[in-house]
Amino acid sequence: MILTDTSILIDYLRKRPGAVAFVNTIGKANLAINTIIAMELCQGALNKQEFTAIQKELQGFFMLPVNEPIAQLALQLSQLYALSHHIGLPDTFIVATALIYNIELRTYNVKDFRFTPRLRAGPLSSWFSADDRQISFG
Repeated sequence: MILTDTSILIDYLRKRPGAVAFVNTIGKANLAINTIIAMELCQGALNKQEFTAIQKELQGFFMLPVNEPIAQLALQLSQLYALSHHIGLPDTFIVATALIYNIELRTYNVKDFRFTPRLRAGPLSSWFSADDRQISFG
């Protein structure tokens, strides 16, 4: 199971070839999102039709609920890193989710998550080239 950050899913929803290939190769059932990621994506909808399309696309991903241990850890992360690393509320919950469930986080924005050494966060460099985010199998 891999927790998939909002940045990747935005590209997936925009049907960018690299993100689509990544999701299709791993499989939605093997890619997790949490309720915060789902909320971020839904809030980005420009109209009701887009909102409905986003909700439909998210149905195939494994949904991890934000529970009390995640909320408590997110609070601790916010207290520790909000000022020094400018981490926002959604990112604290995303990191806490990955840590509590002990799963890897995949994102385009690895630098945004490097503040905690216990987190296994990786770029999609093994999948995408840095320039065009296209799938790259070497």
